[in-house]
Amino acid sequence: MNIKSLLLGSAAALIAVSGARAADAVVVAEPEPAEYVKICDVYGSGYFYIPGTETCLRIGGYVRYDIGVGDVGSFDGATSADTEDGGSNDTYYKKARFSLKTWTGQETELGTLKTYTETRFNFQNNNRDSGADPDGTGPLIGSPNAAGGTGVSLNFAWIQLGGLRVGKDESAFNTFIGYAGNVIQDTLVPYGDFDTNVIQYYFDAGNGFSAVISLEEGSGGGTDGVYGVGTIDSYVPHVVGGVKYTQGWGAITGVIAYDSNYEEVAGKVRLDITPMQNLSLFIMGGYGTDDNLTDPTYAFAAGGRGFFKQWDGNWAVWGGGTYTINEKTSFNAQISYDEGENLGIAANIAYDVVPGLTVTAEVDYVNAGSIDSTDGLNHNWTGITDGDDAIGGMLRFQRSF
Repeated sequence: MNIKSLLLGSAAALIAVSGARAADAVVVAEPEPAEYVKICDVYGSGYFYIPGTETCLRIGGYVRYDIGVGDVGSFDGATSADTEDGGSNDTYYKKARFSLKTWTGQETELGTLKTYTETRFNFQNNNRDSGADPDGTGPLIGSPNAAGGTGVSLNFAWIQLGGLRVGKDESAFNTFIGYAGNVIQDTLVPYGDFDTNVIQYYFDAGNGFSAVISLEEGSGGGTDGVYGVGTIDSYVPHVVGGVKYTQGWGAITGVIAYDSNYEEVAGKVRLDITPMQNLSLFIMGGYGTDDNLTDPTYAFAAGGRGFFKQWDGNWAVWGGGTYTINEKTSFNAQISYDEGENLGIAANIAYDVVPGLTVTAEVDYVNAGSIDSTDGLNHNWTGITDGDDAIGGMLRFQRSF
């Protein structure tokens, strides 16, 4: 009896030990954390791989709020009809904007395949005289300057493979040369229109030399006697060509454009220099032919201003620069003048409150020296309604991401 009990007890002990060892041998592996976003650093910061593809995507944009005061002719102010007596009141010109941007990139056997889009949503009143006309001479229209949504605009939507780009862009007449200065109102003397569909090829030699050729559709139907038709009127495109040479000291760039509607040519040359680490300067000159742009017998007379040669007269000049005061603050200025005696001056202080949030305070002045001319041309680009000059200012808040 004791032997039997001993054997049964030993067997039970062995089973228990074996079960314990078996339990110890079974190890359940923890699941590896899922990699939802894979960073792509090929094209710069902010890109990630679209899951299941070799395409890198970046999403960004900005939210902006502008508060403008002053004269309508400085592009900063507004008027509105008084709700009691219909008279004209000065008021703010305000605009809120949300801009959504996307970038994609992918390496292929034919080169880098890229896209870029920007879509803008605006809510604003208007930079115009909307109050009643007190002396009967115009052009005030006597209505409230109502704020509201102004719709959605597709500002960029292009595809690029290697150096070939197609789609919605801004004209190479401006993009390739670098627009103008770092001020809000940089078109007090205009330097060319922007929106267009393009078929263009960009060449970079890798030694500082680059070039572009661009076939463009243009945009806009013009205003008879004030501004020419921008959209091409046949199968013949506008044509833009440019060359650039960039080195450590700065760059020199030239562009030339053919307006297929009015069969005129315009060109610009720009010099950028960096004399000090915290100072950059530029000067840009433009010249354009205008025999057809000034011809009043055209069915759609241009008033001297076309899609490329927007300035008054044959020539114009722009100059300015940026001085970086410290890591948060910069001072920007631009002066512009054209043959029609239009003078534009803009200056601002831009302050980075925190990374991604910039506040800019700007003052603008414009004088239209030929505004009283009776030659039938448009010598009042900015819409001055009182005298021959205008002054105003704008405060801008922008959160970029």
